[in-house]
Amino acid sequence: MSAEDEGRLPVITGIGIALPPRAAQADLWSGFFAQHFGGATRALAQRIFANSGVVTRQAAVNPLLEDVSTWPTERRMRRYLVEALPLGKEAVGRALTDAGLSAGDIGLFAVCSCTGYATPGLDILLARDMGMSAATQRVFIGHMGCYAALPGLGAVGDFVAARRRPALLLCAELTSLHMQPSSARVDTQQIVSHALFSDAAVAVVVTPGGRPGYAVREVAAVTDTSTADHMTWDVTDTGFRMGLSPRVPQVLAAHVRDLVAELLERHGLRIDEVDGWAVHPGGPRILNVVERELGLPPEALADSRAVLAEHGNCSSPTVLLILERLRNLPRPPRRVVLLAFGPGLTLYATLLEVPVTP
Repeated sequence: MSAEDEGRLPVITGIGIALPPRAAQADLWSGFFAQHFGGATRALAQRIFANSGVVTRQAAVNPLLEDVSTWPTERRMRRYLVEALPLGKEAVGRALTDAGLSAGDIGLFAVCSCTGYATPGLDILLARDMGMSAATQRVFIGHMGCYAALPGLGAVGDFVAARRRPALLLCAELTSLHMQPSSARVDTQQIVSHALFSDAAVAVVVTPGGRPGYAVREVAAVTDTSTADHMTWDVTDTGFRMGLSPRVPQVLAAHVRDLVAELLERHGLRIDEVDGWAVHPGGPRILNVVERELGLPPEALADSRAVLAEHGNCSSPTVLLILERLRNLPRPPRRVVLLAFGPGLTLYATLLEVPVTP
């Protein structure tokens, strides 16, 4: 790629994180979920919680303080805006500061969220509160689940490359609002969901090339529609309900190596030339499958596992939490592959690279 082409690549120049209060997984189990899952379900649930890979996680609505499991969806959606607006504002403000920009510099503001809906939504209200221009374009990316950050990054990256103006992506999820009612029926999918999911907001500023940061080289995807029922997120009268088939790891195993290898091949690279991996930790089994199928050494996914342990599965912001962790290592990787998975069943991959200075 010529120096002129390198200069046209969109570059991630700012990341901002906002987290609700944290709680220990053990305290969540003993203080709430041990009672929430009663009877014969309790022993199974305890094993799943213990083997989740999660040590601490965040909750805007902490079940130790407030049980929302019987709330109607309308009430949950009202609470979504109350909690998401200050988190989004904090994340956006930090990302802009990190990038050395003001809100008025932003040409496109994209918001990803699958855990709450309102009109006017986060995109409009935050654009107003942060002082973005009335001419700022906006896009809302909803119901894409855990992989939404990557098509979101593709959308803002394409805008930056085409318009030569900065763009901003916000991923904000409040999974804690979707606690489901207790049931005597054994429902492994709901137990897994309640054991893993967490809340977070992460904002990313993307600017035209020429500034230090990770250049967005390509966003790629593959969707296996024959397994569309393996991962679902249904709107019910009591919030949104997760459907998560135990066969998801097998589907990922069938597709992930080809997706990554073909992405890298288009840029003249091999898997062993990637020195940074940000893999969405949908759970320990997901990370184990990716590690095995890509032939990665155990240390390659250490940061992905660390984010799962420290933050849980925060849905769309999670892969960006891992990227920020990689970015702040004593020796940050030069090439990073982001991987995330979700409904469809869909796999997304993104290649980031720090351009070589002539």
